[in-house]
Amino acid sequence: MEMAHAQPVQADKETPKALDIREKGGPKDGQTQYSDRRLFMQLQAFGDCGDPKSLGPALAEAGIEAVVYADLADPKGAAVLAVSEDPNLFVTKLREAFNRWPFDNLSLKPEYTMIGRTYSLGYEPNLEDWLLRRPKRVIMDRQWPWAVWYPLRRTGAFAKLSHQEQGQMLKEHGIIGRSFGDAELAQDIRLACAGMDKNDNDFVIGLIGKDLYPLSALVQSMRATRQTSEFIQSMGPFFVGRALWQSELSKSS
Repeated sequence: MEMAHAQPVQADKETPKALDIREKGGPKDGQTQYSDRRLFMQLQAFGDCGDPKSLGPALAEAGIEAVVYADLADPKGAAVLAVSEDPNLFVTKLREAFNRWPFDNLSLKPEYTMIGRTYSLGYEPNLEDWLLRRPKRVIMDRQWPWAVWYPLRRTGAFAKLSHQEQGQMLKEHGIIGRSFGDAELAQDIRLACAGMDKNDNDFVIGLIGKDLYPLSALVQSMRATRQTSEFIQSMGPFFVGRALWQSELSKSS
C-alpha cells in the first residue's frame, strides 16, 4: 500500500508593509508630521552673458521662480537658480525659456549644473515650512545676496557607521552652522541629489549671506570636523555669485 506523502505546512507569510517615502518631521500636537511635498532646485551657469540684468525679467514673464546670480569667477558669467515643487518645470517651461532670448545666445557651463530636493531629518518642528517656505525666504532675501553653491559626496564608510556616530558628526556640523546663523552671518540650504546628479553626488549645499567673507569662513570652519576630514570623498566645483535679481516672495512664504 502506498503511503500518502504529507504536505509540508506553509508558514503564513508576513504581509509586507507599505513603503512610505514621505518626509517626516518632529511631533506636532502629539502626532508625527508627514509631508509628500518638497522643493526642487536647479542651478544652471552660463558664459558670454553681456546683459545679465535681462535674464530675471524673462524668467518672470515665463512664470518661473528663480534667482539670477552674477558669477564672481567670470566677468561675463551668470547663473540661474530655478525653484519648483514640480520637477517637470525644468524640462518644460524652464527649458523653453532657456531656448529663447535672452538665453539662446549664452554658452552653458554644464560643470556647474546642480539639482537637488529639500528633505527632512525627522525632527523639524514645522515640517512644511522647512521643506517649502524657508528655502525660498533664504534664497530670495534681498538683504542676503551672496551665495556659494557646491555638491558633495560622502565616502561609503560613512553609511556603515552606527546611527549614533553619524548623529554625533551631524550634530558637530549643526552646531557650527547654527552659530553662524545666530550671528546672522550665514544661512544654509541642504538638498539631497542622489540619483539626480550626473556625478553621483549625495548633496547640494547652498550657503547664503549678506557678505562673502563669512561664507568662506564657514566652509573653512567645517574643514576640521570629523565628517569633512574623514568621510567626504569630494566637494565642488564651487559656484560663487551675488544675486542680481530675485523673484518676489508670495505672501504665504
